[in-house]
Amino acid sequence: MVRTEGWRRLPAALLPILAVAVAYYAGGLIGLHQRVVVNGAEVTPLWLPTGIAVASLLWLGLRAWPGIALGTYLTIEQISDFDPPGLIIVAGNVLAPVCAYLMLRRVGFRTEMDRLRDALALVFLGGLLPMLISATIGSCTLLLTGDLPASQFWSVWAAWWAGDAMGVLVVTPLLLVLRRVTTLRRPRDGYRAAEAAALVVASVGVTLVATRSPLSLLFLVFPLIIWAAVRFQLAGSAPVTLLVSVLTIAAATAHVGPFAHHTLFEIMINLQGLNGAAALTGLLLSALVTEQNNVRLKIEQVCEDLAELVEHLAPGKGGP
Repeated sequence: MVRTEGWRRLPAALLPILAVAVAYYAGGLIGLHQRVVVNGAEVTPLWLPTGIAVASLLWLGLRAWPGIALGTYLTIEQISDFDPPGLIIVAGNVLAPVCAYLMLRRVGFRTEMDRLRDALALVFLGGLLPMLISATIGSCTLLLTGDLPASQFWSVWAAWWAGDAMGVLVVTPLLLVLRRVTTLRRPRDGYRAAEAAALVVASVGVTLVATRSPLSLLFLVFPLIIWAAVRFQLAGSAPVTLLVSVLTIAAATAHVGPFAHHTLFEIMINLQGLNGAAALTGLLLSALVTEQNNVRLKIEQVCEDLAELVEHLAPGKGGP
């Protein structure tokens, strides 16, 4: 009877792991379409699977790591034949998000990201610091196997680290906010829906102009991110940041607009600078606005409770 019950629970335990592996692999396929070759190594400016891995760990806990490992293996198979050194790269790609998860849990990170400290924790403890692990392990593996010349180590390492970190800063917030079912407040539902639609249209139009124009107009995307963060908090800033990053990467890989007539190294610096600044602006500002809104609501609630108490204690109002 116990053995039968265990077999029944097995599909329920495996299903989340397989879902993580499929999501990781799908994100890897999307990322590989925008890969660039830096000194003989294939890297992506925005590695979506890293953000998926961190989000899955925040949702499922450490039991999600086999799905991350399986997804990494399947993704590597799309690039080249899997060999024993590939196991080391798989280990690095699993260890980095696991360390991110453990550090975030250690500091009391909340997936609602309704505090400024949560945004800062995701930036530094979820993205910038732990992704040093995957970049270092992966680059060193390529160096030791002879697939990467020693003179090109640091440029590949920097591109690897930036792509993984951007995956966390851009993708993880979007997945966290998508999990929450939010409803528009009445009676302003129609107005906010119209405003959201206007934000989407403006984001697409302005970003296309900024990334395709030969003029240096990339700064035009920041008012859009500020608009999204102030009015819709993370639910607005996360998708707008992803949209800006994807359209900018497409322009950079096509060598058009402000990315034309530049070397690949210069393009990567400008691209990652913009993506990083956009992600930080959206994350920090939306968290700050959300925190202030929550404080205001608490103050209003305390004032209402105090007014009710004063009314109750007033003479002739039910006092003793």
